[in-house]
Amino acid sequence: MKQPPPVCSGHAKVTRRHLLFGSAFAGAGARLMAAHPDAEVTGTGAKLRNTARACIFINLDGGPSHMDMFNPLDGPWNPPDADIRSYANGVRLSNRFFPNLSKLTDDMLMLRSMATWENSHERGQYYIQTTHSQNPAFASETPHIGAVIARERGREGAEGIVPPFLSFNNTNLQGAAFLGGRYQPLMAPLSNSGIPTLVHNHFGPPANSQARFEQRFELLETLDAPLRRSPYNLDMADYASFYAQARNMMYNDRVGRIFQFSSEEEQRYGTGNFGRALIVARNAVRANNGATFINVTMTGWDMHDNMFNPQNQFNFYRLSNEMDQGVGALVNDLKASGDLAQTMIVIMGEFGRTPGNLTPRGGRDHHRDAMCAAIIGGGAKGGRAIGSTDRNGDQITDPGWSANRPVYPEDLAATIYSALGVDYTRVLLDAPSGRRFLLIPGAAEGQYRPVEEVWG
Repeated sequence: MKQPPPVCSGHAKVTRRHLLFGSAFAGAGARLMAAHPDAEVTGTGAKLRNTARACIFINLDGGPSHMDMFNPLDGPWNPPDADIRSYANGVRLSNRFFPNLSKLTDDMLMLRSMATWENSHERGQYYIQTTHSQNPAFASETPHIGAVIARERGREGAEGIVPPFLSFNNTNLQGAAFLGGRYQPLMAPLSNSGIPTLVHNHFGPPANSQARFEQRFELLETLDAPLRRSPYNLDMADYASFYAQARNMMYNDRVGRIFQFSSEEEQRYGTGNFGRALIVARNAVRANNGATFINVTMTGWDMHDNMFNPQNQFNFYRLSNEMDQGVGALVNDLKASGDLAQTMIVIMGEFGRTPGNLTPRGGRDHHRDAMCAAIIGGGAKGGRAIGSTDRNGDQITDPGWSANRPVYPEDLAATIYSALGVDYTRVLLDAPSGRRFLLIPGAAEGQYRPVEEVWG
């Protein structure tokens, strides 16, 4: 992948890492950062759309088949009951695989001209999570795009009582890296009873529990004060920062309700962890008290064998219907509450699958030259498809946007950043290695940019 070469840079007297080591709390860090803006970031001041206040990123881990998802093509490879239907503006969708989303095509924007630089799962996942090529030497300074958004758009005070970055069902998430503990994702358990430790009677009867908790936490802070002022390492500073965030969430009904849901809601969304995660994502968006980027991962999409065989545990029927049920309920609920207009939902995996007929094993292998994504809400103009491939789904024949080339994950990330008001050309000047950290490599030079056609 062609990327601009890294440029070494000297550190200013006060860097972000110094702030993380010297202060555990957001207020002090925010004041110091404001005092040294030139030491931390640069950017070109890109024009931003600012159409969304939150993003729900649905990561289909394993690489779903673009030909069977949002770019269905006619051919002998389709099962007899695929029931592919055509809608306005070139939108096509299988009513068998996606019966609920088929009723919501007016809200969906299909990106059918995507491609990727990676063709293996680990590298592909790292790439779509960070927009950077996987390099072990720099893993500690390459944060997830959700952590970047949390840093840039996370709110403080009463409106920011929930961590800005939430993540569910992914144990291989890149996380905040050198950005620090304040921007690490909260990976909460998924249970209809919520998170019991937020409201649990920690010390005796309910009437005394919160007061005693506060007293003991203050004692802990007093005893730990020297370590908080001068932590031994970044991990210790991260813990101190995360403890402060966790304390703000304790004994707060507004927070507790986010992670609770009814049996009826589970039935509508799906009783697995994917459906439960989408309920919590919906609750967090509706609460509007801090959550800005919510990652929801759904695994099982690596279908090399028997993808349409009902006897296969992870067959395409099962996974597509599970995804369709959850996302369909999510979109309908956010539309009903009026939150969809400011919530960008992005659905994608790390690459596409081999085109044309199925392999002799009845599945599809990895394919990086064509893939697809769907965007719903957050200012995106639905009821359309951008781009197209050849009749076998092998190569992109019409990019469908002004750059006249495939849409890469960097472009999609820039689109998300722009929607949320984050300057995607920004560069952090104090990465641990002494190098600059580019939010999107090549964006400042115009190599990658938002797909403006998303907004119509």
